[in-house]
Amino acid sequence: MNNTLELTWNGKNNKITLDKHHLIENTKLSYGKKITNNMIIQGDNLLALKTLEEEYKGKIKCIYIDPPYNTGKVFDHYSDELEHNQWLNFMKPRIEQLKKLLKNDGSLWISIDADESHYLKVLCDEIFGRNNFVDEIVWQRAYSPINLKKTISRSHDSILVYAKNKIGFTLNKLPRTKEANKRYKNLDNDPRGNWKSSDLSVGPIVASKVYEIITPSGRRVTPPSGYCWRLTQKRFEEYLSDNRIWFGVKGDAVPSIKRFLSEVKQGITPMSLWTYQEVGHNQDAKKEVKIFNSSEVFTTPKPEKLIERILTLASDKGDIVLDAFLGSATTIAVAHKMHRKYIGIELGDHTLTHCIPRMKMVIEGEQGGISKNIEWKGGGGFKFYTLHKSI
Repeated sequence: MNNTLELTWNGKNNKITLDKHHLIENTKLSYGKKITNNMIIQGDNLLALKTLEEEYKGKIKCIYIDPPYNTGKVFDHYSDELEHNQWLNFMKPRIEQLKKLLKNDGSLWISIDADESHYLKVLCDEIFGRNNFVDEIVWQRAYSPINLKKTISRSHDSILVYAKNKIGFTLNKLPRTKEANKRYKNLDNDPRGNWKSSDLSVGPIVASKVYEIITPSGRRVTPPSGYCWRLTQKRFEEYLSDNRIWFGVKGDAVPSIKRFLSEVKQGITPMSLWTYQEVGHNQDAKKEVKIFNSSEVFTTPKPEKLIERILTLASDKGDIVLDAFLGSATTIAVAHKMHRKYIGIELGDHTLTHCIPRMKMVIEGEQGGISKNIEWKGGGGFKFYTLHKSI
């Protein structure tokens, strides 16, 4: 019995013939250091992805795309009103090409909202294999409701994550925050450094772990009703002799275990809900793009903190990052600051009015977005290319 699910629509099986193209650098629009693999490409992204296949097949570590959501709206810098079948016909060959470019341990991240997210999920399941679906992330893009809405004010986007090959696939951890580390103190000047106390009692009851503890002040303590100690008595004595039990400043408190900051894991596994406090919201993003073009503010940018988190999880310094729907160049701006190599593809004129001005400012050391947090000082360069049909 075949349990494979398939999404069908008019035009799905239409063959697409792509004429061979090549890339020509426009040295007048390239900027910064001459020796660089960073690329901005102006042209149709499907043709560009096909052209990149010859050199970059199996070499891209992380791909992030923010395609048109097919909301039925027309924005200042692009149209978002394709008929549903057309949108699927538009997305399918591009996702197929993106998959070819990914490294075997690479991943694809796609921003989308509820209008097409479920169809896109089934489409990606078919192209990547459902077993290579990693997860769906919910990003809180708005922090207040739109009261003019008559039903529900949509406040989130989804980010679908797919691995090229999920067998053995891992993501990096998030770094521990300063706020998390501030919870650790050193109340007894322990030479091992800062620590925080954690509960010694745990449930349900294990008879061998119920025993009396005498505090330094002489107080006798037993576990709370329905609980036992987390450690056996022998193990407790070992912790006690190693100064890993805390009885409070006066030595008469219920005992707890000292957990040292130096011994905790320095990475945090991300959760699937990303709030605006963590990664920014759409108004943050608009403020960021106003820095380099205040007269034509891009309609739907993403905040740099959101892309920073994705690149932190899905890539390392020196890896190649690709964005085939470059928009206002947030992805490559963040990639540049985080010392990743990158390829950005965009068709519209805002390649010239938004992408290039932004990247020039990044190279010159602009301090918007994530710059101050990561101590960005500027430097580097990019090459600008256009697509030309091969003869």
